Amino acid sequence: MSSAVLKAIYERRSIRHYTDEPVSPEAIREIIKAGSWAPSGLNNQPWRFAVIGSEELRNRIAELTRYGKIIRNAPVIICVFLDREASYDYVKDCQAVGACIQNMLLAVHDMGLGAVWIGEILKNRDQVRDILGLRDSLELMAVVAVGHPARRDQRSDRRPLDELIILEKW
Repeated sequence: MSSAVLKAIYERRSIRHYTDEPVSPEAIREIIKAGSWAPSGLNNQPWRFAVIGSEELRNRIAELTRYGKIIRNAPVIICVFLDREASYDYVKDCQAVGACIQNMLLAVHDMGLGAVWIGEILKNRDQVRDILGLRDSLELMAVVAVGHPARRDQRSDRRPLDELIILEKW
């Protein structure tokens, strides 16, 4: 594999266990910058971010998901929102936010850090927004937990392409 991008895509894993080592604000800003370079329709860049290093706030947010242990143990979480005031097409903008999060995960991997995309918390998206004191036009799309990996032995596999490709005409 000669491509650094493909290598990162194939090697990146969801990291759910972290050391106590803090993650620098500069690293978090670089991760968010990578996310902000995702494509979006009309280049509207509908994503917004809340960076939470506060243990008190992380603990309150952790109560809203069955994956609370991950949030409590991560040195920092990034709550990723869709700004409906910047949105022009809901589906396209949700897809753009997904691309933004993927960019962030790849940046985390490239920096030697670890992260996991938590979506189950969306059942309590309004409570997360309320805890953070944010305006109603911000819709939570995910929480990304970030930290220094406690281990790197995660494995994963994928279905064969023949199961995934439903039509192929050349």
